[in-house]
Amino acid sequence: MAQTAVCNRHHSIDQQLCRWLLLSIDRLPSNQLIMTQELIANMLGVRREGVTEAAGKLQKLGVIEYNRGHIKILDRPRLEQLCCECYAVVKKETNRLLPYKYPH
Repeated sequence: MAQTAVCNRHHSIDQQLCRWLLLSIDRLPSNQLIMTQELIANMLGVRREGVTEAAGKLQKLGVIEYNRGHIKILDRPRLEQLCCECYAVVKKETNRLLPYKYPH
């Protein structure tokens, strides 16, 4: 939780969205999720417009496909590159505390 708080304070919305997307799909059996921009904004503690802009950038880069709340990860390695270091820190600690085999 502390790492997420630091991330939300010091990293861009783009990086936070990448981290959130990666952590979300790590817990799903596919590379798709259904989530409105408003809900993502609430989860990140930012304005919906910021999520709209960040998701648009990721879509232009070919990293995600986003349409009416349906998000599909198209390029996971690139998403990981665009993410801040917080994703790796949180994932490592989650794996240590909850030794579940994630599909990715």
